[in-house]
Amino acid sequence: MFADTAVIPDPDEAQMIDIVLFSYQTAKALFSSEPKVAMLSYSTKGSAIGEKIDQINRVIEKVKKIEPDMKIDGELQFDAAVVPEVAEAKGGDSEVAGSANVLIFPNLDSTNICIKAVHRLAKAKYYGSVIQGSPMPLNDLSRGCIPVEILAMTAITLMQIKGMEIFPVDSDTKALT
Repeated sequence: MFADTAVIPDPDEAQMIDIVLFSYQTAKALFSSEPKVAMLSYSTKGSAIGEKIDQINRVIEKVKKIEPDMKIDGELQFDAAVVPEVAEAKGGDSEVAGSANVLIFPNLDSTNICIKAVHRLAKAKYYGSVIQGSPMPLNDLSRGCIPVEILAMTAITLMQIKGMEIFPVDSDTKALT
């Protein structure tokens, strides 16, 4: 999961906390594995300094107080977040580095560039953007999407509706009523 892919160009600290928390909850609902959240950066574990890195570290500290069981780490470069050998060399002692499955990008530029590159160059599946934090499911598809991507996003939206219990669910059949 990549976040934020569509909404906030340069999130401030409070917005970043929301992005992390909503992404974590979405990952818990959609993944069969445990969410491991990586706060991405141009730096890994202090290899550089900057205001955005300071912001990432403050966000991690605050998120851990809100969700103490969340596996979250940063600041991590993309390769340290997802490649075990790189994580071992750069990440030190981390239960997230090298195995992250929720990637929180520092801004919309980096997220959008990365997701389009991965989708097109690696031919990875990309179904669209799940808009988090809305009182009702609100999701976005690329103008270049194909029918299977529409179907997948529809399924995700239905899962969100069921999870939000907007519609009553028959407890015997587990069907929306």
